[in-house]
Amino acid sequence: MLTEVSAHTAAPAPAPPTAPADAAPARSAWWVRLLARVPWGVGYGFATVLGWLAFRVFPYRERLVRGNLTRAFPHFDEPELRAVMRGYYLGFAQMLVEIIKGASLPGEEIRRRVRIVNLEGPRAHLQQGQSVLLVGAHQCNWEWMLLALSLELGYPLDAAYKPLVNNWAEREMKKLRTRFGSRLVPAKELLPDIIRRRDVVRAVAMVADQEPTTSEHKYWTRFLNRDTAFYLGPEEIARVTRFPVFFISMRRTGRGYYEMRIEPLAEAGEVLSTGALTERYARLVEQQIHDAPSDWPWSHKRWKLRRSVYQSRARQES
Repeated sequence: MLTEVSAHTAAPAPAPPTAPADAAPARSAWWVRLLARVPWGVGYGFATVLGWLAFRVFPYRERLVRGNLTRAFPHFDEPELRAVMRGYYLGFAQMLVEIIKGASLPGEEIRRRVRIVNLEGPRAHLQQGQSVLLVGAHQCNWEWMLLALSLELGYPLDAAYKPLVNNWAEREMKKLRTRFGSRLVPAKELLPDIIRRRDVVRAVAMVADQEPTTSEHKYWTRFLNRDTAFYLGPEEIARVTRFPVFFISMRRTGRGYYEMRIEPLAEAGEVLSTGALTERYARLVEQQIHDAPSDWPWSHKRWKLRRSVYQSRARQES
C-alpha cells in the first residue's frame, strides 16, 4: 500500500538556479569519443547505408515491423506501408549516429538542434518550490530529449530508467545520459526515491510507453487498434506526491533537428479516477505516432501481453 505524502512547498525562488555545467562528469570509452568526432555528413551517410541494409538486404524484424504497422494503420496500402517502414529503418539508424555524437556534443550544439516549446509551464512550478513530473514516449530521439532538458531546465532533473543487462552498455549509457547533470534512478526505485528526497525541488522525467511485463498494476486501453497494457506508474506517482504532470511530445523538424513541446497532463493534486491520467497519456502518445508514424520503435515487441477475457468483460461493464 502506497503512503500518501504532500509535495514539498518552499518560498518562491526569485530565479532558477544555475544550469548544470556542460562538462561531462565521466568520459565515454575512447572508441566512442573517436566515432563521435566523425563529421555529420559521414555519420549520416553511414546511417543511410545501414538503414537501407536493414530494410532491403538483411531485414531487421521485418515481420514484426510490418505486422505492427498493419494493425495500427489498416488503411495503408502497400506503397504507404513500405514508405513508413523505410522511414523507420532510416530514422532509427540516424538516431544511433546521433546518440554516439551526443557523447561529445557541446551543450550549445544540443540546444541548437533541440528546441523546447513551453518549458515555462513546469519551470513556473519549480520556481514556486513545487516539483513536477514529466512524461514522454519513445518518439524520435528520446536520448536527446533528456540531454536537452538537462541543459535547459535549470533545476535538478531525475530520470527513471531501466538498467541494461550488459554492464559495459549500462556504464556507457549512464555517462551519456548524465553528462549535463541529470540523475538516473532505476524505475522500480523511483517512488521510494521521490519520497525519501521529497525536500528536493526537482523535475522527475520518465517514458511510459513500454509494456509493463513485470508490473502487477496495469491499465488496459485501445491503443493503435489493439488492446494494450500501460504502466500505472506515472499516475501512482502523481497521486502519492500530488506533483503536477506534463506531457512531452517530440517531433523531427529536419535531419538531426527536433522540437519538444510540453503541455499539461494533470494539475497538482488533481483527483482523477484510476486510469484517467494514463488514458490521457495514451491518447497523446497515439496522436504523435499518427502524426509521424516512422518515428516510433515498431521493431520493439510491444504487445507480448494478452488481455484476459475477465479484464475485457470488466471494462465493458464499467
